[in-house]
Amino acid sequence: MLKKDNLQLGIVLGFLTPLVMFLGYYYFGIRPHNHVSLPQFLGILNDNRQMIPKLGSVCLLLNGVVFYLYTREKLDITSKGIFLATMLYAVGILLVKLIN
Repeated sequence: MLKKDNLQLGIVLGFLTPLVMFLGYYYFGIRPHNHVSLPQFLGILNDNRQMIPKLGSVCLLLNGVVFYLYTREKLDITSKGIFLATMLYAVGILLVKLIN
């Protein structure tokens, strides 16, 4: 874990962690069983838009773990950045859910 305590690091971690979770979900959950390429999987998500908020919510779970680790180490400014990014993702998920 990075020991720096600044807001920019928290925002970057907060935005990258769900993307890592998404790729992990694809590589370990979807690809071995269905033999679907990543562009095909993104096409499936585009066709079935009701899956996007569900998958996005699952991807935010890893942000909770990272947030917990940084608050436990008393790196509060970085934790604020992670929380900010998580809330922005959550608002985006809610908007996608309302639009569909």
